[in-house]
Formats: sequence, C-alpha cells, structure tokens
Amino acid sequence: MKPLETLLRNAARSQKTIVLSEGTDPRIVEAALEVRKRGIAKIILVGEELTVKLQFSLLKAEPDDGIEIHDPATSPHHDELAVLYYELRKHKGMTLEKALRAVTQPHVYAALLVKAGHADGTVGGAVATTAEIVRTAIQVIGVAPGASMVSSFFLMLFCESHHAKKGAYIFADSGLVVDPNAEEMAQIALASASSFEALTTEKARVAMLSFSTRGSASHAAVSKVVKATEIAKAAAPDLMIDGELQFDAAFVPDVAAAKASDSPLGGDANIFVFPNLESGNIAYKIAQRIGGAAAIGPVLQGLAKPANDLSRGCSAEDVMHMVAVTAAQAEALEE
Repeated sequence: MKPLETLLRNAARSQKTIVLSEGTDPRIVEAALEVRKRGIAKIILVGEELTVKLQFSLLKAEPDDGIEIHDPATSPHHDELAVLYYELRKHKGMTLEKALRAVTQPHVYAALLVKAGHADGTVGGAVATTAEIVRTAIQVIGVAPGASMVSSFFLMLFCESHHAKKGAYIFADSGLVVDPNAEEMAQIALASASSFEALTTEKARVAMLSFSTRGSASHAAVSKVVKATEIAKAAAPDLMIDGELQFDAAFVPDVAAAKASDSPLGGDANIFVFPNLESGNIAYKIAQRIGGAAAIGPVLQGLAKPANDLSRGCSAEDVMHMVAVTAAQAEALEE
C-alpha cells in the first residue's frame, strides 16, 4: 500500500509524542507496540498502571523506552493539569475541586497533556463516544487560530489490484458536521485541502459534490453547493476546486469530458466534499465495505493541536494508522 507506507514513513520522521487515552484496552496496547516497532511515534498510554501492564503481559511484551504509562490519579502532572483545566473552564462554572476530579478521566487527562505541551496529539474513541472525544478536544485544546469550525474527514486509500484508480483521497465531512450551510461547506473544503497536502504532500484537487453537474438539476441543495464553491474560490484563488459536480464527473475523466468539459479537475479530484453528513457517511462506508478501500478516520481538522477519534469497532491496525495521521498533523502545524 504505497500511500499508506508513505504516510507511515512521513510520520516516523518527526517522532512526535501521541497520547492514547484508552491504554487499558488490548487493541490500544497492541497498536502502541506496533507503532514503536515501526518507529512511527512515541506513545503515552493513559490508564490505571497495573491494568495497562497486564495488557502488556497478556501480549508477552513490555513497554520500551518510547512508551510511557500515565495513571491520571497518580501522575505527577495531575495538579498542574487540574489548574489548567480550571483556568480553561472556570467561565463555565468549573471549580478547582471539580477540576481535580475531572483530570482523572483519561480522555480529559490526555487532551490536557496536549494543551500543556507534554504531548503533540491525542487519539481516543475505542471506548469513549465520539461526542466525548470531540467535546473534550474543543473545550481543552480549542479551535485553531483563524479556523471558524471543527470538521472531519476520512482518508480513503485505494491500493488494491481491483481499484481502477489507486491513491489517497479525502471524503469530507463524513463523520461530524451534519448539515453544513454554504459557508461551512466552503470551510470544510479549505480545511480538507490543507489536510490532504499535509498528509500526502500531493496537490489538492477539490470536488464539491452534488446530485447535479453544471446545472443539470435545479434545487436549493444544488444552489448551496454552487455558493459554497464560490466562497471557497474567493478565499483561496490558487486552490484547484470545482463544483457543483456529480461524483462520476469528479472522478472519471471520460465522464468529466462529457458532463463538465471545462472543469479544471478533469475527472481527477482527490478530495470529495459532500453536501451533508448523510451522503458523506454513506459514501465512505460503501467505498470501504464494497469497494475494499482502507478508511482512516474520522480525522478531526480545525483544532489548535491534533486530537482524533476512533471507531469503537476499531482494530489495532486502525489505531496505528490514526497515530500516524495524528503525528503527521502535528508536524504540519509546526511548519
């Protein structure tokens, strides 16, 4: 899988420290060991120390020098992070007493480690819900300067022999924003373009998707996509972006020639921005389950520092891939 191997190699160059907030889960420990074996990143596992070590023993392994175990209840960072959490949330009624208790929650502790600069990014969601992971990331790490929203994408890897076109693609937003308006859809497109270039080093080619191509249908939903494309073009004149386009006109050169002959994408888009979460989520699952694509995500974008969500049905391999994405995001934010 060339795109995936490229991602893993790029992540390994920076040796970022990534916090895994669910260190007592066997999949997380297995992933941590594989991350270290491949030299992708340094790891902090969060959880009750004896339980985490038990998972290592069940795998007949021990944490190496690149894996730390942090028990939030006994961590030397506990009081420091509690004060930080209090300062961040006191405008919402947070007290120091409540903050001392909150820091013992693994996903809160992990996000605070990143906020305080003790780690470069965090990954969770194998046990915790998406709502918990995203809410904590926004409350603790915060939105990036200049970003108006947090959105998500799936990095889709088409690398099998049966795939007509091989490579890395982004599907956005397929995991978070339910029904973006035109301005929000434009922001998702711009953020996705930056994310794609950071993760792949390839030039972004953005398709704004609809059930219409070049006015083949008239509907308010189509008008939203047209307006979103105009907003994105105005904000980033050098970005290669086009819409409204049906998926085939964005992905298949012959179809693009017939339906949208003047499209700068020429049927060769690598970023697909969907008009709503319903279509985006369905599309990525079809591509994954029927098309055999590898799907990494949902990856969050628009945060000040990386924090990413896992599916509760994730495998250790999925976790390893998300660690690589998170490390690459952290490296990109420093450039």
